[in-house]
Amino acid sequence: MVSPLKWIQHQKDRIRLNRKSYRLYAILRLLVILTAVRCFLKGEYEDFALCLLSLFLFLLPSFFSEQLKIGIPPLFEMMIYLFIFAAEILGEVNHYYTAIPGWDTMLHTINGFLCAAIGFSLIYILNRHSKNLNLSPFYLSLVAFCFSMTIGVIWEFFEFFCDQTFYLDMQKDFIVKTIASVKLDPTNSQIPVKISDITKTVIYSGNGTTTTIEGGYLDIGIIDTMKDLFVNFIGAVTFSVIGYVYEKYNTKHSIAKSLMLTALTDEELEAQEKEIEQHKIDTINEAARREAEVRKERERRQKKWRDDTEQLEEDIRKDIQEDFGYPERKKASAEDKKQKSGHTQEEQNSNH
Repeated sequence: MVSPLKWIQHQKDRIRLNRKSYRLYAILRLLVILTAVRCFLKGEYEDFALCLLSLFLFLLPSFFSEQLKIGIPPLFEMMIYLFIFAAEILGEVNHYYTAIPGWDTMLHTINGFLCAAIGFSLIYILNRHSKNLNLSPFYLSLVAFCFSMTIGVIWEFFEFFCDQTFYLDMQKDFIVKTIASVKLDPTNSQIPVKISDITKTVIYSGNGTTTTIEGGYLDIGIIDTMKDLFVNFIGAVTFSVIGYVYEKYNTKHSIAKSLMLTALTDEELEAQEKEIEQHKIDTINEAARREAEVRKERERRQKKWRDDTEQLEEDIRKDIQEDFGYPERKKASAEDKKQKSGHTQEEQNSNH
């Protein structure tokens, strides 16, 4: 069984196969790590957990690409990274969902668009690689649309479950000024009773506390749910139309081509693994080369330091000899001259 650290490193190596998406991944990962450190130091452990979840989600595209044998275009992969960062780090941790109006709407629209691209690609791959299928462009687009809407509905189920179980308020509430409900009909005739121009709602709790909602009545998530499904619908329809035009007219420069998943053969997967192994070898060789250069530079500096030290010691020795040894040399020189003079006088006397 592969250890978690080796699995993470393997996924990172697969992401590195494309330099553009890897640069974005590295930048976003650094931002998430810095955010995680900040949250941990401030004691915001739930946000810290969201940061760890984001780091894990960053690795999933590479994992599914390998397991399902599909190729993810760089543009599509980068959009997934940006979506995760915008949803988890900016939306949840930095509270963009409440600080910036429309942030949640934007993300649900993008989600509908991306899910439609995934659905279209999967059916497109099946249609291209099967001899028994020959689906029309309209059918491909219809399946893509249904796939995207299904994902959107399942997500709303998940939000509802979290709200009812953990009271997370993922389906955000709205303040409304007008309501209509058959629950207010005293005759039980299923006639909706309308209440307009609501300015305040007072909630009495069983423990005696009261909560006042200024501005109207508190809608419990239904408006947010329907809004999310509607913008998901818009995103799904948008890509379904783009995919239909791409398949119908075989347009070469369509954005659909940049977002289409492709089937990978065993040979292509093997080539990717060889590229990963080659990158590891190149990394090791590069590290060894740099280490050798550093060692060589260190030895050069040490040799230069020794040479400079020896030269300095020699200069100091000469200075000491010049400063303190000169009188002795002068005295010795005078004695030598005197001795030579005495020898010369003796020779002259002997000659006479």
